[in-house]
Amino acid sequence: MGQSGVQGAPWRRVALTIYTDSYMPILKDISAIAKGMSITFREMFKPTIVENYPDGPGPLKGAKFQERFRGVHVLQRDESGLEKCVACFLCAAACPSNCIYIEAADNTAEKRVSGAERYAKVYNIDYNRCIFCGYCVEACPTDAITHGHGFELATFNASGLVYRKEQLLAPLPAHLGANAVFNSDEASAGAPVVVQPGE
Repeated sequence: MGQSGVQGAPWRRVALTIYTDSYMPILKDISAIAKGMSITFREMFKPTIVENYPDGPGPLKGAKFQERFRGVHVLQRDESGLEKCVACFLCAAACPSNCIYIEAADNTAEKRVSGAERYAKVYNIDYNRCIFCGYCVEACPTDAITHGHGFELATFNASGLVYRKEQLLAPLPAHLGANAVFNSDEASAGAPVVVQPGE
């Protein structure tokens, strides 16, 4: 009996090796599938959380943004209501997609548009090409161009994605709350209700 036990031991090892090599990968695959399906079944019974856009309340129609969201650009005004852009062309030079086009003009005593010698007579951004990288915002020495929270750019006409200066220009200085993301502390501290350009 002792001899048969010794002789049978190698066969058991061979049988165990065959079992391990052929069935263990299958068992591992089944356990991996079961683990993945358990996550699926767990998530399937949780309530779905969605943003109620475009049927939500407020001007953003229910959409929620982080403060760092890079939306449609805004050309800012200074405290006196003049344009901050001095037509230095640094934003156009920094743009990797070459989507900013600027034409400069000189300020005169009769017609003062910005606080410097020059202003941007033409300021176009082609959103067909813009990648919203933010290099133009970083390059601007006067903080004239910033990212707003506008996101509804879709159109059926590609020429409608070339935004002109009039579309980009903020109606009021940022500290008056024209763009609530910027300088909200100054707006809450109390600022004049309306500032006329040049005052």
